[in-house]
Amino acid sequence: MKEIAYKEENGYMIPDLKQPEQAKYNLGPYARAHRKFLKEEHQKIYTCMMTSGELMEHLHQVDMRAEELEEHLMEQMMKQEGVTEQLKAEDMMGWVRKVNNIKNRAREIVNDQVTYSI
Repeated sequence: MKEIAYKEENGYMIPDLKQPEQAKYNLGPYARAHRKFLKEEHQKIYTCMMTSGELMEHLHQVDMRAEELEEHLMEQMMKQEGVTEQLKAEDMMGWVRKVNNIKNRAREIVNDQVTYSI
C-alpha cells in the first residue's frame, strides 16, 4: 500500500495528494460534449476517471470513435441518396441541402451511440 505524504498548513496536517499526469489532447466537440455528459449525469464515473488519470485518454478515444463513425455514416448516406459531384455541379443549393441534412442525421446517430452513452 502506498504511503500518503502530509504537509502542514496553518497548523493542520493535510494530505499532499496530486493527480496523476494526463496526456494533453485537443478535444473536439464530441469529446467536450461527452465530458459534460459524464460530469453532469455520471459524476462517480467522471470523478474516478479524473482522479485515476484516465479521463483525457478516454475523451480522446471517444472523439476519435465519433469522428470515424460520422465520416463513415456520411459516406454511406451520400452514396445511398445519390449525392455526387455531378449533383454538386448541376444543382449546388440542392447538393448543400442534402449534405447538411445527411450531416445532421449522422451527428444525431453519433451522439446517440457514442457521445451520450457509456
